[in-house]
Parts: sequence; structure tokens; C-alpha cells
Amino acid sequence: MKKNNNYEHIIKRIENIRKKNNVNWMDILRISMKYSPRETMNVMKKIHHTDNKISKLFNKFKIK
Repeated sequence: MKKNNNYEHIIKRIENIRKKNNVNWMDILRISMKYSPRETMNVMKKIHHTDNKISKLFNKFKIK
């Protein structure tokens, strides 16, 4: 039980760090769309494509 609580604590810490970092990423996106929307969208499409590949690989995991 204690081990599970430790995992939950670590997961919560990761979640909080990611929240802050996601705000930073969105700020970058806002700035880039303002000054270079076409190039920004090209990069965002590449990121989206790569994220889809990762999601497909993740779906191959089998949970027992």
C-alpha cells in the first residue's frame, strides 16, 4: 500500500510540473502564431503527426 502512495505522490508532482510547462508551451505557440503563423502551422502539423505515431505505439501495450 505504501508503495502505491509513493507512486501517487510522484505522479502528482509530475502533473504539477507539466501544468506549468504546458502554460509555457502555449505562450510560445501564441507568440509564434502572431509573428509567423504559416511556419508555426507547418511545425504544429509535424508535431501532431509525430504525436499520433507515439499514441499508436502506446496503444500496443497490453495491460494485464
